[in-house]
Amino acid sequence: MLIHDWDGLTDYEVKRANMLAAMGYSVFAADLFGAGVRPTEVKDKRQHTGELYKDREKMRAVLSGALETAKSKGGNINNAVVMGYCFGGDAVLEFARSGADLKGFVTFHGGLDTPEGQDYSKTKGKVLILHGTADTNITMDHFAKLAADLEAIGVSHEMITYSGAPHAFTVFGSDRYRKDADEKSWKRFTDFLQETL
Repeated sequence: MLIHDWDGLTDYEVKRANMLAAMGYSVFAADLFGAGVRPTEVKDKRQHTGELYKDREKMRAVLSGALETAKSKGGNINNAVVMGYCFGGDAVLEFARSGADLKGFVTFHGGLDTPEGQDYSKTKGKVLILHGTADTNITMDHFAKLAADLEAIGVSHEMITYSGAPHAFTVFGSDRYRKDADEKSWKRFTDFLQETL
């Protein structure tokens, strides 16, 4: 299952889903904002992500609903990984903390903060974090804290940073795109899928 960034479900996620489908994976690209909601202004992006950040139960319910929809379309959710970009990466970790019964949780330049009152004690699958060392939005302090939290609870995890990679380093055609980091992180992700599923 693939979770979009704060732009909503766009051609970028469709392209990534198609890349995975070409490798033989069944992919369900979830839409956490709702049909037709494609914010283009920063204030609208903040509004839609903010609504889910403020209501974590709603975020979990939408993620669970997406997983059930994937199942209804023939997806084998007993042998599944969820991955996400930016905001979607944050949502992936929310799903991991909820105790969702999935084999893996993967974030690309996602938010790494743990909300107050939450932890990873219910996490069932492996966690893979792919992050840019030059990310000024989600810093290496956030990265280090998450690593310590996962280690303290005993969650199986792997966390990789890519030098010179800013926030959103995988987004094709943007000024933040870093080909080297994108290709290395994609390779690690697809290897993770082969190891995990």
